[in-house]
Amino acid sequence: MGYARVGLALAHCIATAAFVFFFAPQSNAQAVDVSGRYQCSQAKVHGKVIPCKAAPLILKNDGHFELRGWEGSYLVNGEWVELSDSLIKTRAKIEPGHKIVLRYYGKHGLVEMTYERRVAEMGKTALS
Repeated sequence: MGYARVGLALAHCIATAAFVFFFAPQSNAQAVDVSGRYQCSQAKVHGKVIPCKAAPLILKNDGHFELRGWEGSYLVNGEWVELSDSLIKTRAKIEPGHKIVLRYYGKHGLVEMTYERRVAEMGKTALS
């Protein structure tokens, strides 16, 4: 009688584990594709918005980036893009409208650079 009870409990545990494994909801996490060429649309220094003339931020499909001669790799982590090379690591926030906002402390204090990716409209062959 003891073996039958243990066998029944073991079969119940295996059936429960199989049910949880096969029928539990799966995560619908999607990898966000942020690769592309981003133009600087505005810069904010000391809270004042100024026209931006900075070089573009280029995020390549292979996980590498270029920004003003700085090259390295990037990784999308939630709503952040983590930019890094062998010495420096920083992150920029992904915002709606194909925007990436990079905040850092420069020689003029806190600087906020907003980069925007231009997306071609359906039927048009050139970006405007």
